Amino acid sequence: MRESVNQVKDIEKEMSKPDFWKNKEKAQKMIKELAELKKKEKNKDKYNKGGAIITFFAGAGGDDAEDWTRILFEMYSKFVDKKGWTIKIIHEHKAESGGYKNITFEIDEDNAYGILKNESGVHRLVRVSPYSAKKLRHTSFALVEVVPKFVEPKEIEISDKDVKIEFSKSSGPGGQNVNKRETAVRILHIPTNISAHVDSERSQLQNKERALEILKSKMYKRKILEQREEKKSMKTSKAIEIEWGHQIRSYVFHPYKMVKDHRTGVETSDVNNVLNGGLEEFIEAERNL
Repeated sequence: MRESVNQVKDIEKEMSKPDFWKNKEKAQKMIKELAELKKKEKNKDKYNKGGAIITFFAGAGGDDAEDWTRILFEMYSKFVDKKGWTIKIIHEHKAESGGYKNITFEIDEDNAYGILKNESGVHRLVRVSPYSAKKLRHTSFALVEVVPKFVEPKEIEISDKDVKIEFSKSSGPGGQNVNKRETAVRILHIPTNISAHVDSERSQLQNKERALEILKSKMYKRKILEQREEKKSMKTSKAIEIEWGHQIRSYVFHPYKMVKDHRTGVETSDVNNVLNGGLEEFIEAERNL
């Protein structure tokens, strides 16, 4: 991305020179190249200025992974709060341990997707397990998935025969007054095993429409990643895939303190600041790659 931005600047600099049109053939070629670069950038950043849907999935690690998912949710919630943004929980699946098997929330704020989209991936935690009687060190994993809040209908077409729709009793805010009815909706896209679960709206129809929108957003993100040959970061169907070797960032609480991003090399020993929402350095480094 940075390379194409620099190319645009270089061409615009050439165009501003007094002798730019001296060689008409070269000038026309550069203008055409500039138009293609700008079109490419526009398409790449199509949804950057819009909202985001973020889901956390517990991966390998049992109770620790579910607790780690809770910690990550609280960490990103604090980051969101620091920016003056708000979140709306769309679906949550709490674990008996107090953590989350998965939780999805929406940030309906300008630029939320553009800022957070690169946080997608596996996040690894190393700590002394609070669930271990012997106080053993434990490694656990959670997947963060960030997709656009809204994707234009023409981007993704879904055939009715390719989806499986399930209904259940709602446990979300929208279901408090209708918890005797099956208002919660889960839609599974069978060919890709991508799913969306919504129980935050008041009616089954509203939840179904919202789940379909989120499913399309997830499929759009998958399409983009496939184009970049990054398929591994979207494999969410099995916990075993959310494990060692796929992580984008590691958080170490013991035997030393460190948070390190494996893509950019950015690291810090101030773990508490990161857990309190201090993610700016990591996010900016990845956005500038």
